[in-house]
Amino acid sequence: MSTNAPPPLKLGTRRSRLAMAQSGQVAERVRRLTGRPVELVEITTFGDVSREHLARIGGTGVFVSALRDALLGGGIDFAVHSLKDLPTTQPEQLALAAVPVREDPRDALVARDGLTFEELPDGARVGTGSPRRMAQLAAWARSLGRDIEIVPIRGNVDTRIGYVRSGELDAVVLAAAGLRRVGLIGEATELLDPGAVLPAPGQGALAIECAASRTDLAALLAELDDPRTRAAVTAERTLLAALEAGCSAPVGALADIPEEGQDVTELRLRGVVGTTDGTTLVQLSTTGRVPASAGEALSLAQAMGRELADEMLAKGAAGLMGERAH
Repeated sequence: MSTNAPPPLKLGTRRSRLAMAQSGQVAERVRRLTGRPVELVEITTFGDVSREHLARIGGTGVFVSALRDALLGGGIDFAVHSLKDLPTTQPEQLALAAVPVREDPRDALVARDGLTFEELPDGARVGTGSPRRMAQLAAWARSLGRDIEIVPIRGNVDTRIGYVRSGELDAVVLAAAGLRRVGLIGEATELLDPGAVLPAPGQGALAIECAASRTDLAALLAELDDPRTRAAVTAERTLLAALEAGCSAPVGALADIPEEGQDVTELRLRGVVGTTDGTTLVQLSTTGRVPASAGEALSLAQAMGRELADEMLAKGAAGLMGERAH
C-alpha cells in the first residue's frame, strides 16, 4: 500500500546520553513545527573515542567535525551541537540555522554530603576536565585560604557524578544545563554564581546546523531561533575568537541580556582568562545599550566582544592562555 508521507528528516547527534537528550528535545520541536518525522542518526566523534584530556587533543571541533562531515556528505539533514563545542569560525558551506532558547548557563557543583564549594575542607579533591574551571576554582579556593586539589577528569555525566558517589572525589563541577537536560539537576549541591565562576562561552546553548545550500531547511529551522540567546552567545564567542583562543582555553564569558519586559536598558558582557593554577586572572566587563532590533543587537554583541577582548589582551590575557588558536 503506497503512502504520500514525507521521508523523515535525519538529525545527526553524538551518542552520549546528554547529546541524545538534547537532540531528542530538538527533534520533537521540529516534528511539531513541520509535521514530519525526525530520525536520530548517532555519530561517533573523535572527542567521544579519545581518552586524552581535551586540552591535549586540541578541544576545538573534536566533538563536531564528524557531524559536519555527515552534513556535507548528505548523510544527515541537520545536526545539533552543544554550542560551546563549535569552533568560532563558521564554515561557508554550513548554516548556523538556529540557536534555541538557552538553558541555565551556570556551572554546578556536585559534592559529597551536600556541601557547597565554600564548605569543602582543606585537601578536598575536586574533579573537572576544563582549564577554565580549573583556573577559576583554584583562584576561588585561594581567596578562601583553602587548599583544594583540582583533579583532571573526563567522561560523561554519570561517570563524573560516579567519582563523588564512590568517594574517589569530594566534588565535581559540570554544566548545570547538562544536568537539567538529563534530569539530574537534583544531584547538584550548588549552582555556582557567575561572579565566582564564569561559564564557557555559549554554555547552556544549542546550535542547529544544516548545509548552507539547504535554504528551505535553514528557513524552517530558523523558527527555533531565539534572538536574545543568539545575541548573548555572539558576544561571548566574538570575545573568544578575538582572544584567538580555542574552546579548551581557560576563558570564561557570559553576556547578560535583559528579558523582554524587564526595566533594564544595558547589555553586560563579562570575561575572564586565567592560568590553570589560579594564580593570575584577568577579569573584565563591558556594557552597552540594548538596541531595538535583532540585527542591531548582533552588531552590538560583536562590537562588545571585540572591545572586551582588546581590553583583556592589553591587561596581559594572551600570556595566560598557553598556545593560542590561529
